[in-house]
Amino acid sequence: MFIDTHTPFNEDNKIINKITRLNWPLIGLLSALAGIGALSLYSAGGGSITPWAGKHIIRFMVLMGGAIIVSLINIRLWYRMTYPIYGIGLLLLIIVEITGHIGMGAQRWINLGFIQIQPSELMKIAVIMALAKYFHAASREDMAKIGFLIPPLLMIALPVALVLIQPDLGTSVMVVVAGIAMFFIAGAPYWMFITGGAAVAASIPVLWMFLHEYQKKRVMTFLNPESDPFGSGYHIAQSKIAIGSGGLEGKGFLKGSQSHLSFLPEKETDFIFTLWVEEWGFLGGLILLAINVAIILYGIWISFRCRHAFGQLLALGLIINYSLYVFINIGMVMGLIPVVGVPLPLVSYGGTAMLSVLIGFGLIMSASLHSDCKLPRMQ
Repeated sequence: MFIDTHTPFNEDNKIINKITRLNWPLIGLLSALAGIGALSLYSAGGGSITPWAGKHIIRFMVLMGGAIIVSLINIRLWYRMTYPIYGIGLLLLIIVEITGHIGMGAQRWINLGFIQIQPSELMKIAVIMALAKYFHAASREDMAKIGFLIPPLLMIALPVALVLIQPDLGTSVMVVVAGIAMFFIAGAPYWMFITGGAAVAASIPVLWMFLHEYQKKRVMTFLNPESDPFGSGYHIAQSKIAIGSGGLEGKGFLKGSQSHLSFLPEKETDFIFTLWVEEWGFLGGLILLAINVAIILYGIWISFRCRHAFGQLLALGLIINYSLYVFINIGMVMGLIPVVGVPLPLVSYGGTAMLSVLIGFGLIMSASLHSDCKLPRMQ
């Protein structure tokens, strides 16, 4: 009997087959992390689902649904759309410079009325996509040519320059580090990294002159936190006290004194890890870290399973970007690195960061679902 392979019935079967092959363990880990975020935000709100926890849960459910839709779209379409997406990201950054919404002394948001979006967060994804496509067909000989490496360097430099103007040092650092990582995994020669590192080290005095006063204060506070305990050093001092007071098992849910007595600043965003550890202790912190490590290892495993370079580079680049969120945020609240305003993904309150992270995981899952696709060997 002849069967038409293009019938709607077979198309439906195809979608159902993709859904059954989704990375459900990864989705479960992401959901667990969002659940920790909801518990923390419930506590931050004084034992109330408002103003943060309820919105956090709704956002995650909606955006996780969006991530699943992104994953079901064939990786070939994302490959074709990569450079247009990068161009739209640059355009949004330019719009921010012209008409962007100013908040907390920085011009980083576009106000759409019903929501505010931060294009610099979305640009992290766009840069990785663009670099993955550019390096997809690169040979070792290509990677050794200076001329071949200039376009991807510009792909990083243009958005970084626009983000620095806002100013947003934390996002700029993340884009640069993720970009350098993409060069490394694509096979750029080692001398480039050595030369680049030496150039950055030599230019530190010049770069220091271009930092804003509050950015210089953050660096000086990191080097000597006790120099201004009631001023620029207040945030990190209170964060360390809260983490230390949690002990092994924590003070208990809704019983964190530093957060509930308002000693802990920005407890719902950048310093939410501190609130979690104060209430759930060292063991709670380990659980949160273990979930993040599992997510990162899962993303690396997906990358290694891809049979095309675009998927490998895309998945690995996006998981590196995710790991930067985790490392910078936790290192920041523990006083290991300067405070730069990077949220803890899926735990901190905030829509654009969650959107960016879940789009990234949607693309990672798309690379996994379509790991056997054949992509063109052309730029």
